[in-house]
Amino acid sequence: MNFWSIYQHGFARVAACTGHTVIADPGANAESVLRQARRCAEEGVAVAVFPEMVLCGYSIEDLLLQDPLLDAVETALAEVVAGSADLLPVLVVGAPLRHRNRIYNCAVVVHRGKVLGVAPKSYPPNYREFYERRQIAGGDDERGGTIRIGGADVPFGVDLLFAADDVPGLVLHAEICEDMWVPVPPSAEAALAGATVLANLSGSPITVGRAEDRRLLCRSASSRCLSAYVYAAAGLGESTTDLSWDGQTMIYENGVLLAESERFPLGEQFAVADIDLDLLRQERSRMGSFDDNRRTHAARTGDFRTVSFPLDPPVAADLGLRRRVERFPFVPADPDRLALDCYEAYNIQVEGLQQRLGAIGGPKVVIGVSGGLDSTHALIVAARAMDRAGRPRSDILGFTLPGFATSDHTKDNAHRLMRALGITAAELDITPTARLMLKEMGHPFAAGEPVYDVTFENVQAGLRTDYLFRLANQRGGIVLGTGDLSELALGWSTYGVGDQMSHYNVNSGVPKTLIQHLIRWVISSEQFDAETGEILAAILDTEISPELVPGEEMQSTESKIGPYALHDFTLFQVLRHGFRPSKIAFLAWHAWHDAASGAWPPGFPEAKRVAYDLAEIVRWLEVFCRRFFAFAQFKRSAMPNGPKVSAGGSLSPRGDWRAPSDGNARVWLADLARFDFEEAAAEVERAAAER
Repeated sequence: MNFWSIYQHGFARVAACTGHTVIADPGANAESVLRQARRCAEEGVAVAVFPEMVLCGYSIEDLLLQDPLLDAVETALAEVVAGSADLLPVLVVGAPLRHRNRIYNCAVVVHRGKVLGVAPKSYPPNYREFYERRQIAGGDDERGGTIRIGGADVPFGVDLLFAADDVPGLVLHAEICEDMWVPVPPSAEAALAGATVLANLSGSPITVGRAEDRRLLCRSASSRCLSAYVYAAAGLGESTTDLSWDGQTMIYENGVLLAESERFPLGEQFAVADIDLDLLRQERSRMGSFDDNRRTHAARTGDFRTVSFPLDPPVAADLGLRRRVERFPFVPADPDRLALDCYEAYNIQVEGLQQRLGAIGGPKVVIGVSGGLDSTHALIVAARAMDRAGRPRSDILGFTLPGFATSDHTKDNAHRLMRALGITAAELDITPTARLMLKEMGHPFAAGEPVYDVTFENVQAGLRTDYLFRLANQRGGIVLGTGDLSELALGWSTYGVGDQMSHYNVNSGVPKTLIQHLIRWVISSEQFDAETGEILAAILDTEISPELVPGEEMQSTESKIGPYALHDFTLFQVLRHGFRPSKIAFLAWHAWHDAASGAWPPGFPEAKRVAYDLAEIVRWLEVFCRRFFAFAQFKRSAMPNGPKVSAGGSLSPRGDWRAPSDGNARVWLADLARFDFEEAAAEVERAAAER
């Protein structure tokens, strides 16, 4: 198997094409279609979609009723069919065709020298600038039929699906322009019937604001239908007697814009993207209401016809990956999107805590403040919740609980932050109690030996939580948890009487990679005063560490369990999409192999903009699989309440993730073992050397 092939990882490359139409010259237009088709073939495209009536021009009005024009269209179509014989892509070409006593505006689906089928436009418009029904018949009731093309009868109707036998999940449906604008588009029924790639061949003259309307409809269709939506509109060359044309092309997938081309182009161009068929399949299997909707409409969707064909994709080739892969899927690189996400995430946490406190009688909040990111963020959430509830921040009881390895830097930051926020602050040194416990246990450390094992660490972690619970009992409060989603995924917490437990955890739905950006947003949006902002900025610069083992070198969490950046990347793909590890490795390499390429979230420190090679990615992916699937679930099964924050998912056993506590990671590790990653890495090195 070729690790670098997109077709081995559930992707299919699609293109939305537009060009310079020559009005009423089907021969010239056929040459243009084939020229673009050859370019698509060179790029490994599986499906190429062209504009409405591309073979003659959309804007030719009554010329559609002229036999010489229609004869020339049929000849041009035959040229396209013949010219496709040695080409990879399925071509979806617009043409007017005679059928029975009428002319139909059609999408002709062509592959490797054969017409696979023809889909007529369901709803020719007849309002404002449109007068299509003067020439064109509506095809909305055309189901189960055939049409004669080139001496052969081929499937004809709006009920056609085109499925690639050798690309699982690649199921195509075509609709035309106005079909997208009606309340129940043909594509919606087709998606329920199994279509994953919805093509729209459009004429659509441009007026002010219409491009945004098209974007809205394409995005909505792809989101509601859990599909890809490929849109190609007519451009230069169409008649400007009364209208103008912009050649807009777009490719959406499940509500996300993957690619679009420049509008008002001077010549031929296309938008190209790799759609994720696995993602669409997973979304549909998770969203049971999608199939419920299919059953409701079974009378219309149950009799769709499927035309199967072999695509023969180039599985041996490395075509790259034509889609954006976020390094931090929980943290968008777009500044506006990130600001909105942070605003919503912060307020979800604040509202969740405010509601919980109000529901249980308004207790005080007891929190351990370490000077690290997680406890810092939980504390500023608690402070804002108190503000919103009209309560004094002194009702937050913050405790620093220094142990054997607590640094002066983090402890000082904790005290400074508590003072700046005006909470009730105290320090409780756990080392005397920890020494006593270790002595009574007969631990070697008590006899002076430098033994810093898991028992040594968990004695400290457990005592901190034990003190917080007893302090909450004593002072009429609840313990606010600070552990985050990433730690829950990896099981990086002390179970029971430890940092795994609390009365309510506002951070349980927030991944480690998002917390730093939430704190940056709190600073930049001036949620607190300038002094607090300065302290938060200092905390952001602190290394992530549990500070449990004494020594001159700071104990680094990521040196033990791996980079949170990679673990959060994997967590999103597993939790949100259910992707197999080998596919996650493929995506992670494209996201992380080059620090200089692609966008980073705003404010991300330059010094921390690192790259990971394939060996590192696979190494830490194996660690994630072992910890997530085979170890950590028992801790998640007993996790406290806390709000879901990200659409990426939560790990609550009452919410997004329910799994056995005694599972194993064998099938996930076996999936990774299918590929020779040493050879895959060597291929990258060879390709780089050749360049």
